[in-house]
Amino acid sequence: MTSGTQALSIKAVETAAQRDAFIRLPWTLYQDDPAWVPPLLQERRDHLNPRKNPFFQTAEARFWLALRAGRTVGRISAQVNHAHLARHGDATGHFGMLEAEDDAETFQALTATAEDWLRAQGMRRISGPFNFSINEELGLLVDGFAAPPYLLMGHARPYYAGHLEHLGYRKQKDLLCYHYDARREPPPPVAGLLRKAARLEELTVRAMDMGRYAQDLSTIMDIFNDAWSENWGFVPMSEAELQSLARDLRPIVRPQSIAIAELDGIPVAMAISLPNVNEAIADLDGRLLPFGWAKLIWRLKVKTTKTARVPLMGVRKAHQGGLMGAMLAFSVIDKIRRAQCALGVEHGELSWVLEDNQPMIRMIEAVGAVPYKTYRLYGRALAA
Repeated sequence: MTSGTQALSIKAVETAAQRDAFIRLPWTLYQDDPAWVPPLLQERRDHLNPRKNPFFQTAEARFWLALRAGRTVGRISAQVNHAHLARHGDATGHFGMLEAEDDAETFQALTATAEDWLRAQGMRRISGPFNFSINEELGLLVDGFAAPPYLLMGHARPYYAGHLEHLGYRKQKDLLCYHYDARREPPPPVAGLLRKAARLEELTVRAMDMGRYAQDLSTIMDIFNDAWSENWGFVPMSEAELQSLARDLRPIVRPQSIAIAELDGIPVAMAISLPNVNEAIADLDGRLLPFGWAKLIWRLKVKTTKTARVPLMGVRKAHQGGLMGAMLAFSVIDKIRRAQCALGVEHGELSWVLEDNQPMIRMIEAVGAVPYKTYRLYGRALAA
């Protein structure tokens, strides 16, 4: 644990230089951590930019730095997500982007600053980390530190959880990540269901059609918003967020690795697999210039990654449960698994899954995936 021999100060991020210090702090904290993957600096700048991130159309956020003798030693954000409040009405604000040296005073000062701002906005509870919403990177890594994070998943030092818990933060939910071998054929029970599904004349499982990319992505998000609507903390994607997602994903989408299942021509299930961009950028040190762009494009389009992440899978509520629901889910999962193998993918991550989503957990474990990482959401009441 570092010693706080010099006075600690908390500064709001207001200038370009402060924003740059906020973004670059992880380079200092993780410089000796082989599992950490440096994010792309330009992507981080865009993520924090209200003019470029549609999250800010329905949310407010503030950012702070912790400094000792002019040196950045910590950071945090606080958000009031009006889309979350409109759906849940729970007067809960969020914190995120938490990074800091191993020092109790720093964690206390950062969280207290975020709590004070949220309290002033009328919030009665605080929850996080959310970077920024439940549809983006979230949760604090509490198990699985040795493995590098996949695309849109975070990393942390083991001491982070202890500092938060010392400050009275308590677990709200655990989010599980599963590792799977894409080359492994489905076990006999699943293979039997797949054969049965293949005989259904009314069932079609197809890849994404890049000729109608926007329409297919909208269909996928419509299934997602229906399938996940009863999940803890769920907030549907807005049209602006969907358009931003469509723009951001297009350069890395492999259409054959996205599956849409239709019953009598009506889309009822989907699964998305994305190349693990973190594998491709791990040695770029966050920079795309002067040669990073060429390396990234070659690794994603020519060499291809050996790993992929499945961030979304869903079956419409009307078809969940029972034999048909299982056949739909396994059909879209196996469709993208086979596509991944053809592209040279060997391993992947299915993430994230709520710890109490037993139907999904049983399905994932039925195809041979094993849990290997845990991310935790923390919360506490905000005293008046």
